[in-house]
Amino acid sequence: MTPSDDVLTEEGLAETRQGRVLLVACGALAREILDLRAANRWTHLDLQCLPANLHLWPDRIVAVVEETVRARRGDYEQIFVVYADCGTGGQLFEKCKELGVEMVEGPHCYSFFEGNAAFAAHSETEITAFYLTDFLVRQFDAFVWRPMGLDRHPGLRDMMFGNYEKLVYQAQTDDPALDAKARDCAARLGLAYERRFTGYGDLAATLGRVAADPG
Repeated sequence: MTPSDDVLTEEGLAETRQGRVLLVACGALAREILDLRAANRWTHLDLQCLPANLHLWPDRIVAVVEETVRARRGDYEQIFVVYADCGTGGQLFEKCKELGVEMVEGPHCYSFFEGNAAFAAHSETEITAFYLTDFLVRQFDAFVWRPMGLDRHPGLRDMMFGNYEKLVYQAQTDDPALDAKARDCAARLGLAYERRFTGYGDLAATLGRVAADPG
């Protein structure tokens, strides 16, 4: 059989997917992944984002990741899951191991953006810190303010955030507008403000390794 535009032989399909990597990622990381891909010319990396609001229901993440990996694995030489544990209690790690795919190391994106080692070193002294990334600053109302009901019940703020002391904005980029918005987020929550430039942290190194070794 000769490969056509519509049908590929197994050999033709293997050639099509050779060296191709699919990143199955949290939608909250889309901008950062695309920026890294463009800056490094990782044109063999494709991105499929899952809804960022899955973080509001972490118990759903594992099933959606599994469904996506199983549906797309025949199209790529490798699939890499760009999620940390993200509140799944180790279940995502176990599912990725079962599926034979790798994932980002770390408990959550706040950790790998800062660098897992650095975050772990001071995590015990920052148990009263509330973290935001570039994405969460941009989407503060959609992912924090409204889901917590603070738009409808302002009195919940002190009950929910009364034990927090500061808001730490982990900045992936130098953007004065985002800095100003993050300051406003801290004020709305009644917290002190700290901006901490992290860049892409361990995410950059992890994707660099995946890009260099797609096999």
